[in-house]
Amino acid sequence: MNQDIQLSGAEMARYARHITIPEFGLEGQKKLKQAKVLVIGSGGLGSPVLLYLAAAGVGTIGIVDFDTVDESNLQRQILFNVNDVGHSKAETAKSRLEALNPHINIIVYKTRFTRENALELVSQYDVVADGTDNFPTRYLVNDACVLAGKVNVYASIFQFEGQVSVFNFLNADGTRGPNYRDMFPEPPPPGLVPNCAEGGVLGVLPGIIGSMQASEVIKVVTGVGEPLAGRLFLFDAASFTTRILKVQKSPATKITELINYEQFCGIEPPAEKRAVKEVSVQELHELFEQGADFQLIDVREPHEYAVANLDGELIPLATVAGAAHRISKNKKVIVHCRSGVRSANAIRELEDLFGFDNLYNLKGGILAWSKEIDSEVPAY
Repeated sequence: MNQDIQLSGAEMARYARHITIPEFGLEGQKKLKQAKVLVIGSGGLGSPVLLYLAAAGVGTIGIVDFDTVDESNLQRQILFNVNDVGHSKAETAKSRLEALNPHINIIVYKTRFTRENALELVSQYDVVADGTDNFPTRYLVNDACVLAGKVNVYASIFQFEGQVSVFNFLNADGTRGPNYRDMFPEPPPPGLVPNCAEGGVLGVLPGIIGSMQASEVIKVVTGVGEPLAGRLFLFDAASFTTRILKVQKSPATKITELINYEQFCGIEPPAEKRAVKEVSVQELHELFEQGADFQLIDVREPHEYAVANLDGELIPLATVAGAAHRISKNKKVIVHCRSGVRSANAIRELEDLFGFDNLYNLKGGILAWSKEIDSEVPAY
């Protein structure tokens, strides 16, 4: 503990309810002021994490987020409001947090968290809070923390369920606790676990899980309580049930360098995966305007279709092969999904199995249609 850390009179008054806790006290508050915490993502999880860490008095908070605020974020990302739509999440978060607590330092990184910058960013902080929503970045955060010797406070959310754990915790004997790869050595097959945009998430769930994540960060920083190191906390909001699973270190877990995480997770197409024919949303709009004879296939899930659709025929990706007889071989067929990835995979499958040569992928999917053609169609 740095004995030079002092609290002003205003800070003493602000943090009085912390300081009066016997196990926490003034020393705990000084540790918070001295701490540097990097929060990756300022969205669903990042919003409550950032709010509570800032309110608690964490001295330096870094925010990594390249994204801008979208209207669909407002159902759960409580840092933002309707006036922030289209603005930088990181910059908006900084403004909100500085208004909440003027005694702390907020550093913004308006960039993607990549293997090129991960180690440089992580090495500047004491603790990392992972608020990301995709597997490549989770593995990258984990590996960077292991290589840099930093604690990774992890959380994830999906629909009604949430998880929290503390990875790479520094034990009293100098050893490190389990990390994310000890729990999940390999990512799930691509498409098996949809992200929140595809599968949805209950709006209050990030607040519940993100608050727990912030609590674990505070425990790690101050040494108060028992962090979730070597344990995975599971929460189901629908049934209001909880479980705690033990996580063991695995001798097989070896992390020596940062890798291509998109390729590792099967998201980056291999070099041999062929391109598919495409049409732009402008071309599709012209076909609609002309009353052209073509077939439009939507390979998303029914719940996505209910939120936004282009009146295409719904054939979810997992059922495409079994529904091939419903797809014409005698006219132009345009296949679409949310962004263009699943529809491209559907086209390759149909071409390989059934010899289709009249299939076209809608470039950018529903997202591009909403942005470039009709903003009344939700960009969910």
